[in-house]
Amino acid sequence: MKKSEYVKVVRRALREDLGPRGDITSRSVFTGRERATFALHAKDSGILCGLGAFAATFALLDRGARTEAYFADGDRIEKGDVVARVTGRLTALLSGERTALNILSHLSGIATKSAQFVAISGGKPAVLDTRKTVPGLRVLQKYAVATGGGQNHRMGLYDMILIKDNHIDAAGGIAVAVERARATWGRRFRIEVETRTLQEVQEALQAGADRIMLDNMTDAAMTEAVNLIAGRAETEASGNMTAERLAALGATGVDFVSFGELTHTVRAFDFSLKEESSKTGKNA
Repeated sequence: MKKSEYVKVVRRALREDLGPRGDITSRSVFTGRERATFALHAKDSGILCGLGAFAATFALLDRGARTEAYFADGDRIEKGDVVARVTGRLTALLSGERTALNILSHLSGIATKSAQFVAISGGKPAVLDTRKTVPGLRVLQKYAVATGGGQNHRMGLYDMILIKDNHIDAAGGIAVAVERARATWGRRFRIEVETRTLQEVQEALQAGADRIMLDNMTDAAMTEAVNLIAGRAETEASGNMTAERLAALGATGVDFVSFGELTHTVRAFDFSLKEESSKTGKNA
């Protein structure tokens, strides 16, 4: 992930938290000359993600702040690990603490959950995310999914054609919807078609879809659909997918399975940021 992408998010988060007056608590208690070192402690075990944004939070508040990281994004960390130390002006560390931890905790939670799902699937089917993301955080959330070993579905409405049930119903059928998409874009973009029945699977296949989504189907129906498609298009399971279904989904032969919950239902990874040392006084 490009630094510019997470710095933009961090800037916006800091503006939200600091408002027009800044951290009025820290500004009233300290002179602004004090310096300190804080240690980042893991209070859960899982996959780390978001260290760049964590460090950028303090650097934006104090150009002299330095973060020393002992792990990298994608590393497994254990409860009790000291993940990093950050040194800088005390007021900057206090003012940025919540923003830095919020982003780091959220992204590490996504990466950890993604890794758990990938471990269950064993790589078949491949685990995908969706567009069910927090507005403004999609790039970071999808980065976290990939950090945990999952794969990204389309980033937005602009990089892949996905003809869903509402498109199909309004257009008058799968064949006409795919035909119009091909007429507009040719082969520039891959086309995925959402299907609800085996009849629709056959229609999508005949229309030349690159990927066929098997939406809210039973495992038996998906197995039949995969056999019908016979490798002529990629297949994706979607709708009411759960971690408990992953093992059985592998047996159906489906290529991908998408989970909205990787980004929209995530428990934050628990971290704490604790002061280790400080230096106060006029010359600090």
